[in-house]
Amino acid sequence: MPGSFVVRRPLAEFGLWSKMEAGRAVFSFDLEATARCNFDCRHCYIARPAGDRAARKSELSAAEIGRIGAEATALGAVWCLITGGEPLLRQDFFDVYQALLSKGLVLSLFTNAALVTDEHVRFFRKYPPREVEVTVYGVTRETYERVTRAPGSFEAFRRGLDRLLTGGVTVRLKAMALRSNKHEMAAIGEFCRAHSKEPYRFDPQLHLRFDRDEARNALIRAERLSPREVARLERSDPERFGALAAACGEILPGPEAEAPAEICRHIFRCGVGQRSFVVGPEGLMRPCLSLHHPDFLYDLRKGGLSEGWTRFLPRALARETGRAEWLDKCGACPIVNLCLWCPAHAYLETGQLDLPVEEFCRVAEARAEGLKSG
Repeated sequence: MPGSFVVRRPLAEFGLWSKMEAGRAVFSFDLEATARCNFDCRHCYIARPAGDRAARKSELSAAEIGRIGAEATALGAVWCLITGGEPLLRQDFFDVYQALLSKGLVLSLFTNAALVTDEHVRFFRKYPPREVEVTVYGVTRETYERVTRAPGSFEAFRRGLDRLLTGGVTVRLKAMALRSNKHEMAAIGEFCRAHSKEPYRFDPQLHLRFDRDEARNALIRAERLSPREVARLERSDPERFGALAAACGEILPGPEAEAPAEICRHIFRCGVGQRSFVVGPEGLMRPCLSLHHPDFLYDLRKGGLSEGWTRFLPRALARETGRAEWLDKCGACPIVNLCLWCPAHAYLETGQLDLPVEEFCRVAEARAEGLKSG
């Protein structure tokens, strides 16, 4: 394990505050430490096998990650999420963590917890992350391992989670809403709230594969809940539905609502690339986790982070569309804030950044109907 050190930096040394006033400023970034995983989840959009040699060989080294961390803090970053794949598969995980921590970054970690050892817990007690976030795929072995397709994974997850909790590590629990675990979602929510004081959330949106593997995409589509099932599941969770109603209830259009007189042609309307970015396992920077279009990938092994952030991303994200199908349907949609649509998701679904996705429309309509009925 690396030596014992923590670097403390006063806020005045971060460039964030002045840059925020000027518009775009790096606040945080996600690091996909690896695409490899010890699970083989039905719904996963990224994971490669744990022993994939090509994937392992392409991964950024701890030194390269440290350089990116230094460049990010110079731009103002204060927080980094380490995710994957499964980050704990990396034999140099402690080095990766220390390389980022030594730059003064607050760190969070996404893990399935199955590989957590007593050594990890001792390390996290010494160098506490903001939180360790763990997905709960089921509360029974049958359901959990139907999702993960990894025999023995349920017991490994429970052991790892128990180690984190008894070790005093801050843990946040979450879930994916799948057809394979739909019958346990209420029990999963109860489990998560009983084992963590941090807010619980679940996600019904399943991305298609970044590598466009059609066999895997068929599995993902088969795991998706119907729009009405999504809406019913959200209504069944008072905390989730209350947050949705508070955020979107007042913006639902009335019966006499009219389409806006002028439709904005910019396809990126979500604030992507304004405060954060993502670094893939092989060093490709992109504006957000979901966006894998080749026009939005910047190789940090060939260019600096400052160039990517200040020049490349603004040019890429300024993209407009003249596609009438999108302008008439999505661009003028009054319930767009209830929709799963964005250019990244559209690209994964259709191969185009500016095409509507009918399934997303149906989810938005089901949510709007649920909000109106109270």
